Amino acid sequence: MYEILLVVYLVVALALVGMVLIQQGKGADMGSSFGAGASGTVFGSSGAGNFMTKTTTILATIFFVLSIVLGNLTANQIKKSDEWENLEAAPAVETVTPADSDVPVTSTKEQSDVPN
Repeated sequence: MYEILLVVYLVVALALVGMVLIQQGKGADMGSSFGAGASGTVFGSSGAGNFMTKTTTILATIFFVLSIVLGNLTANQIKKSDEWENLEAAPAVETVTPADSDVPVTSTKEQSDVPN
């Protein structure tokens, strides 16, 4: 699912860049008002602007939503991998029983008999 969302994210990003580059700037409206041929287009003189603006808005919204979703999925994957690594790196608990002969025990009487 992550890979599919990543591909959709890439396609939306490329479409968004294309839509922004296709749009005309604010200064182009003056030329179209003097009969620069904009009224003969497929969308009409003002239809292309509205269509492109709405399409850009929709693509930008999809882009931001996918960014948030992919960010959350990536953060969850990192948390899961960190937890898994911590589980693997944890040493096994080993109980050791001390042997009686390992530690010499002296009584306090013997210590007081020893001259300093």
